[in-house]
Amino acid sequence: MSKLIPTMLAGAAAAILVASAGLAGFWWTGGYNVAADEAHSRPVASALTSMRERSISARAQGIPVPDLDAPQMVAAGARQYAQMCVQCHLAPGKDDSDLRKGLNPQPPNLHMHGAHDPARAFWVIKHGVKMTGMPAWGYTHDDETLWSMVAFLQRLPKLSPTEFEQLTRQSPSTHQEAQ
Repeated sequence: MSKLIPTMLAGAAAAILVASAGLAGFWWTGGYNVAADEAHSRPVASALTSMRERSISARAQGIPVPDLDAPQMVAAGARQYAQMCVQCHLAPGKDDSDLRKGLNPQPPNLHMHGAHDPARAFWVIKHGVKMTGMPAWGYTHDDETLWSMVAFLQRLPKLSPTEFEQLTRQSPSTHQEAQ
């Protein structure tokens, strides 16, 4: 019995060493394909999705949500969305885009699914999500502008293509003018 414990510890240490060396070799040789035109394996996609969802939930918790019903706030958010978000997250009457086709993972289609949790949507818009193509708009936009986008996202799934066009028609011609 006294020799069994050191033998087990040595075996465990050897197994950890071999696994670590294998992982290091896989990493060093570029064994994992990071190309955006090839999907992650199921286990990797599942792990990344779970980590992303839990991370966002933890960080969005407790963010105070302002009143998002003011029509001028929704209109301002619509203008921002039309300039910054449509190419990836689409809009009523827009089924796909060349930019969106090349992104992996695919961005959520917000006109179909919306943003159910305003605090969570605000956090994602402000901070972005690593390795997804979602930028951190908090670097270039103030919180008031970001909340206007969240206000618009609450309405987006209910809009027809015509209503979307009318709401964004007065949109400035460039993103800089929208600010």
